[in-house]
Amino acid sequence: MSMTDSLAKDVGIRPACDALAVSRTGFYRWKNQHEDSEKEYIRPVSPLALSPYEQQRVLDTLHDERFIDKAPQEVYAALLDGGSYLCSVRTMYRILEAHTEVKERRSQLRHPLYTKPELLAEGPNQVWSWDITKLKGPAKWTYYYLYVILDIFSRYVVGWMVASRELGSLAKKLIEQSCEKQGIQSRQLSIHSDRGPSMTSKPVAFLLADLGITKSLSRPYVSNDNPYSEAQFKTMKYRPEFPERFGCAEDSRSFC
Repeated sequence: MSMTDSLAKDVGIRPACDALAVSRTGFYRWKNQHEDSEKEYIRPVSPLALSPYEQQRVLDTLHDERFIDKAPQEVYAALLDGGSYLCSVRTMYRILEAHTEVKERRSQLRHPLYTKPELLAEGPNQVWSWDITKLKGPAKWTYYYLYVILDIFSRYVVGWMVASRELGSLAKKLIEQSCEKQGIQSRQLSIHSDRGPSMTSKPVAFLLADLGITKSLSRPYVSNDNPYSEAQFKTMKYRPEFPERFGCAEDSRSFC
């Protein structure tokens, strides 16, 4: 007998609850929950459940050469067409699950783990960051594309251009001219960018390989992996004199 039952027997439940300022409803709820938690719940077996022999028969049927590559729905339909009924489709799944034979049969796409890029520059012309941003043109849905290559050590713009479209060949030309202007040697430079179509294009990849430049890319769908270029674009576009639209490509080039 517990202390609570002994107290209830000697004093009474109502006086004990009044003395402790506890409602009797709350006391009985706590008592029932405490008693239920001590009891081990055993789910009763349904009288319609299959016997172990019948379950093994269903499993052997699913393992049969005719049905080994078919889903339970197909097996169920095929058996009915042959005038045979073993169990429901849900029961077939339940038996397969009990034997850990239920899984996704299709090949699942597994995304590789991308490591966070770490850029460290201890001097100029060691690590460059580049990106492309849109500049609004004179009419709606018209844009000019600003290419900017930035040295992350000093934030110096080593190369830029404004074009009417975004192309890998234009990016290749800008990178090639910037490397020639800065006198970049093989194995000297790393260039970081996001995963835009121009950044991952074949002309740019082949050029970097020919020049001995290490290519670094942001992780997919992670915008803050290229913070230097993004911050530089935001600083430019949030200046008070930055226009809402440019009248022509020459206007955008003059402003940049």
